Amino acid sequence: MPHHDAAALVLAAGKGTRMHSDKPKVLHTLLNEPMLGYVFAALEPLFGPAVLTVVGFGADQVRRAYPGREAAFVTQTEQLGTGHALQTALGALRKLGRTHCLVVNGDTPLLETATVERFLAEAKGADVAFATITPEHPGAFGRVIRDADDRVAAIVEAKDLDPAKHGDPREVNAGVYFLRLDAAAPLLDKLTNANKSGEYYITDLVGLAREAGLSVKGVRCGEDVNLMGINSPLELTEAEEHLRRRILRAWQARGVLAHRPELVSVGPRVRLEPGCELRGPCELYGTTSVARGASVGSHCVLTDSSVAENAQVREFCHLEQAQVGPECQVGPYARLRPGAVLEQAARVGNFVEMKKATLRKGAKANHLTYLGDADVGEKANVGAGTITCNYDGKNKFRTEIGAGAFIGSNTALVAPVTVGENALVGAGSVITKDVPAGQMGIARGRQTNLPRRNKAS
Repeated sequence: MPHHDAAALVLAAGKGTRMHSDKPKVLHTLLNEPMLGYVFAALEPLFGPAVLTVVGFGADQVRRAYPGREAAFVTQTEQLGTGHALQTALGALRKLGRTHCLVVNGDTPLLETATVERFLAEAKGADVAFATITPEHPGAFGRVIRDADDRVAAIVEAKDLDPAKHGDPREVNAGVYFLRLDAAAPLLDKLTNANKSGEYYITDLVGLAREAGLSVKGVRCGEDVNLMGINSPLELTEAEEHLRRRILRAWQARGVLAHRPELVSVGPRVRLEPGCELRGPCELYGTTSVARGASVGSHCVLTDSSVAENAQVREFCHLEQAQVGPECQVGPYARLRPGAVLEQAARVGNFVEMKKATLRKGAKANHLTYLGDADVGEKANVGAGTITCNYDGKNKFRTEIGAGAFIGSNTALVAPVTVGENALVGAGSVITKDVPAGQMGIARGRQTNLPRRNKAS
């Protein structure tokens, strides 16, 4: 259910030093998608366009990764902590005209809409609320300190924890907050950086709110790992595996057949129909779709591609921005690059590469062929070793092959060139001129047979 009285703020300004990378942490990928995109997907059903993102380190890279969201980014010029990030975004939040604000970290790709909605329901009525979890290993997460009446007293960062003073609390702050803006805004001016990191922590709002007599609520969320952020390559791979299992189980429950499911990776934007079949190991990413009755063999990688009803993508194929029509066969060992289109019952065989090329209904290129910037007509046959020579070093040119044409093996078609309907090109030809419909084109040297030399005695 949309929350029209609240906005969401995503904190994505940090470098993520423990990732050991020059790339902003929130752009590291799980299942081929930046972790920040998962956070957006979880929040937008609840907050619509009222989702702001604080960026800092690598801000330009983050902006480029999400074109069209320019107005929703707030720049934190100096990264002085989460509290400072909230201070930086306060003006933009007020302009949205919302009374409350959810604050989440941009490194929480396992976050789900349903989890956020449950938290908001529990947080209702509090001036300052935050989610807590009790993991087996609290690690570097801020610890929740409660008083004798089980009320939240403060959140203490792990590096500032004093066992003599705080004991050994196992409950940790999950980094998800829900704030009434009018109550939280005055507290932001009271934040200090008197801690070991010299940063302004949003966690200090909890203690300040208690001192001010405001309503503070720590919402217990059990051991929900979906709320935990990612701080290292190890944690990223563990989160990716958790996400992979979660996504695949959901598709299996809807009728997708996955062989060796532990080796099948399906991205969050992929769409599968009940009755399709996947055989691991295989990877499907981006906006890929696989229709009912279609199958994808092992060792295949499909990105932003579509596979229609009853089509087969056999083993060891790579598809990127390609369209495979109904009843088509692809591979094994085929590569379909951006703009490759196979219409109904077309066939692409082993070691065939296509780019910006179309095989019309029933056409086939079964072996060792490159088709670039080409249109192959219905039921045409492209022989083994055929190459469309589409590039002259500066420009690309098209090759047109008519319906029913037959291209002999080991042929080079030097574009721009047209082979007409039902025309035949002799094997071993280099075709530089159009071949009219119904005619045969041959361009090769005349064979000469000479006596064989005797072997030296």
